[in-house]
Amino acid sequence: MSETWFETQPSQGVTVLQLHSSDGTNRLTRASLVLLLDTLSSLKHGSSGLVIRGNSRFFSAGAELEEIAALNGRAAYEFAGLGQGVMRMIETFPAPVCAAIAGYCMGGGLDLALACHQRIAAPNAVFGHRGAALGLITGWGGTGRLPRLIGREQALRMFVAAEKVSARNALHMGLVDAVADDPVAEAIQRIRP
Repeated sequence: MSETWFETQPSQGVTVLQLHSSDGTNRLTRASLVLLLDTLSSLKHGSSGLVIRGNSRFFSAGAELEEIAALNGRAAYEFAGLGQGVMRMIETFPAPVCAAIAGYCMGGGLDLALACHQRIAAPNAVFGHRGAALGLITGWGGTGRLPRLIGREQALRMFVAAEKVSARNALHMGLVDAVADDPVAEAIQRIRP
């Protein structure tokens, strides 16, 4: 049985892409990134806006750590390049892209949210880049995007101290554009034509 990594559906003139994984954490594996890159490539022609969401408990827990641990140097470099390609595709998407974030948005999931043009958080959203606590650091562009968005000092606390940030604090520091009870509906309202 193959994994369903995400599904897309139209809603009020925009496309909603919902991340999926069998365990509900919406981990970003090599296979899911390849499919995501292909899907984004096909959506960029004719899409008037894109909302990326997870479920009520996880936007995305980030990269699959067991998969990363098994990589050798060359494979790790290629995996980082694949993730960077996905983030670049989102960042340069020709229509507005908004992350609708509920629950945990961690590591590579935060990198994905940072690549979006806007971020709307549910009140239960929690943000973090916990890689430093595991001896890892992002390879998907988050170390560049986060300081530009919230400033170097706050970004260092999130990266080096592996600090978690609540939705309210994320709004205060400029990490998200709004906090809404229904972040998907709010995201659609903000980017629909």
